[in-house]
Amino acid sequence: MNLRRAGPDDAPILCELGALTFSHTFGPLYDPKDLQDFLTSTYTIEQHLGPLTDPKESFWLLENDQGQALAFGWAGACKLPVKDLEPNAGEIKRVYVHPDHQGKQLGSRVIQQMLSWLDEQGYSPLYIGVWSENYGAHRLYNRYGFDKVAEYEFPVGDHLDREFIFKRPASSSSSSS
Repeated sequence: MNLRRAGPDDAPILCELGALTFSHTFGPLYDPKDLQDFLTSTYTIEQHLGPLTDPKESFWLLENDQGQALAFGWAGACKLPVKDLEPNAGEIKRVYVHPDHQGKQLGSRVIQQMLSWLDEQGYSPLYIGVWSENYGAHRLYNRYGFDKVAEYEFPVGDHLDREFIFKRPASSSSSSS
């Protein structure tokens, strides 16, 4: 397997894997129109090119030996609605694993890389937004020192999801996956 920093040429595969994973994981929760509106506005090449070329953002792509995308993550400056957000706060924005490869600790491998990169860039503390009922993700982020500190609403089409904001204080270090 190869874990590498993604570039602008990877935008199509990031969009495809993002839409596939989101639809598989969360699609049944939404009205089809809300889901389609979200997918067509979120997983576009145009939406990805800006962050892919921004030195303050980083995408990491995990591929198998044949070059198939298995997982990706996106990290950078925190843009979550956090009250009194610290000026150097970082965020893990996405951790997506192909539905056929979930449960193999691929997400943990991507998270570890993003945590290292965020630390190297001087981002601290760190945040992540997660759906309120994604209990597996809650447990995973807890293992990395993240704890729930706030809530907000995340729009998917016209639907509003209850999301949690998890924070990892500056003094935390990542634990094992």
